Amino acid sequence: MKKKISLELGSGGKLMRDFIAQHIVKTFNNPFLDELSDSALLPRQIAFTTDSYVVDPIFFPGGDIGTLCINGTVNDLIVSGAEPKYISLSLILEEGMSWEELEKILKSIKKSAKKAGVEITTGDTKVVRRGQGDKIYINTSGIGKILTKPSIKKIRPGDKIILTGTLGEHSLAVMLARGDFGLESTAKSDCAPLNFLLPFWKEGVLWMRDITRGGLATVLCELAEKTDFSLLIDEEKIPLSRAVRGATELLGIDPFYLACEGRAVLLVPKKKANELLEKIKMDPLGKKAKIIGEVENKIGKPGELLLSTCSGGLRLLEPLTSELLPRIC
Repeated sequence: MKKKISLELGSGGKLMRDFIAQHIVKTFNNPFLDELSDSALLPRQIAFTTDSYVVDPIFFPGGDIGTLCINGTVNDLIVSGAEPKYISLSLILEEGMSWEELEKILKSIKKSAKKAGVEITTGDTKVVRRGQGDKIYINTSGIGKILTKPSIKKIRPGDKIILTGTLGEHSLAVMLARGDFGLESTAKSDCAPLNFLLPFWKEGVLWMRDITRGGLATVLCELAEKTDFSLLIDEEKIPLSRAVRGATELLGIDPFYLACEGRAVLLVPKKKANELLEKIKMDPLGKKAKIIGEVENKIGKPGELLLSTCSGGLRLLEPLTSELLPRIC
C-alpha cells in the first residue's frame, strides 16, 4: 500500500520534523536549511521566512486569517533576531467566496501590517474552482534586518526560561469557533506581533521562539536537543488562563501542546533573568510573563525536557506525536 499524507504531518510535532529532516533538508541540503530555524539567516544581515495559512474557520474570536498571516510571519523574524521590514502576500481564493469576507480580511492585513511596522511589497492571487479550496488560503514571506543571532552554544546550567504570557488561547479560540464540542467560552486568540521583544536581543537573550504548532513542550524539546543539558520547567509557574485551564481539564487536553500566536519563550542568562523579566512585564503583551524553569546539568539526561509536576514528581515531556487540532494557522 502506498504511503499517504496525514494531518499529523502539519502538526509541528515529531512527524513534521522527521519529514523536514528526511525529505526537505536531505533533498535541498544547504547550510541555511540545516539550521532549521524559523527564518533563514542570509548574508548581508538579511533574514528570510515564509509561511502558509489555512486556518479553519477563517474568522475566530480575537482575529482572522488576515491578522494571523501578518503576525505569524513577523514573529518568525523577531524570534530569529531580526527586525521585520517587508512581506509578500499571496492569496489562493475559492470560487464563490464573498467579497465582503475578502474585504474584511484585507482590512485586517492592512491594520496588522501597520501595527507591526511592515509593508506589503509584492504578492500574487490565484482562484480555484468551487469545492477545491476552503474560501481562502494565504502564503506570506517576510524579510527582516538581522540585529543579532541566537547563541545556543552560550547556554549554561542555571540559565532561565521565561514565558511571556499564558498558554493556549489561540488553539482554544479556534477550536471553540468550530463548534465541535458544544462549549462556550470568553477565550480569544492571543494573536499579536511580538515587536516589543526585539530590544531584548541586545540585552543578552540567548534564544527565543514563538509558541505555535506543537506548543510549549515541542518548542522546548527542540531546544533541549540542541544543547548538552536538560531543561526543567515547573508546572506551578506556567501561567494558564481560567478559560484554558477549564477547557483542557474538561476535554482532557494537555495545555503544554496548545498553540499560541502572540506568546514567546526566551532563554536568558541567569544573572539577567529577573531584570529582563521585569522589563518584559512592562509591555501589555508581557504583563503575565514568568520565569518557568531553567537549564539543568544534574537532573535528567542531556537533551531531555522535564516537568516538575504539581504533585511533586518529574514528568518527561516529548515532542507532539499526533495532531491535537488541525488547521489552527
